[in-house]
This record gives sequence, structure tokens and C-alpha cells, in this order.
Amino acid sequence: MKVILLDDVTKVGRRGEVREVSDGYARNFLIPRKLALSATAGNLKNLEHIKRQQESKASRLKTDAEALRARIEGLVCEERRQASEEGKLFGSVTAQNIVDFLEANGVRVDRRRVQLDEPIKSLGEATVGIRLHPDVTAHLKVNVAQD
Repeated sequence: MKVILLDDVTKVGRRGEVREVSDGYARNFLIPRKLALSATAGNLKNLEHIKRQQESKASRLKTDAEALRARIEGLVCEERRQASEEGKLFGSVTAQNIVDFLEANGVRVDRRRVQLDEPIKSLGEATVGIRLHPDVTAHLKVNVAQD
């Protein structure tokens, strides 16, 4: 089945391209998630219009993500935890703690967007990346102090 991609899809193609995919993949995954349109004659005629709409939507999303990045980078997350004399935490600071801090400051972020490979387990300052858009990543400063 030929489809017009409305968004970038890994291993299939980029936005605006016409691709041949299996019928089931198109009907059950791409079209219901609004990642693609079936490539009918009418949709192919309106391809340029569809591309313009998708470009404006993508630029609007990126602008919103950049504004959110500015808000996040202006914040400093202060966490207090019990720690040993060597500076090792008895607990840890996880991605969920960072999401809770951001929500308390009016920023809603999915936990999976926080780029924390492993929880923070020592005192001091750390920088945590938060992926807001494929092209926009915010960096939040996290200070872990002894309680």
C-alpha cells in the first residue's frame, strides 16, 4: 500500500515522502496514529498543501519546545538526602524525582524524556538532560545536598 508520511518514521522514511508499506502496517499502525495518509489521487494532488501544513505544525512544536527549554534551564532542582560521611547517598535521586520537581514548578514532562542513565547517588551538582523535541534538549541543574 502506498502512503504519504505525515511525520518522520524510523526505518520507513521522512515527512512528505510517498512510500510503499505493507497493508497491515499502514492500516493498523501508521494511519490510526496519524503518521501517514493513504496515497490516493486526491491526497497526492494535495501533497504540497499537506507538506506546508506539517512544516508549520513542526515549526510550532519546535518553538514551543524552545520556550519550555528556556523555562527549565532557568530552574535549579535542590534535593536533600541523607548521606554517609564519604558523600554517598543512602537513597538516590531518580528521574521521577526530577519530574515531580518540574511539575511542582508548572512544567509537565514525561518521565521517559528525562535522560538519566542511572540515578544520582552522590552529593554535589549534576546536569540532567530533558529531551523536549528531537532537536531540542534542556539541561536542568540538580544540586544534591546532605540532609
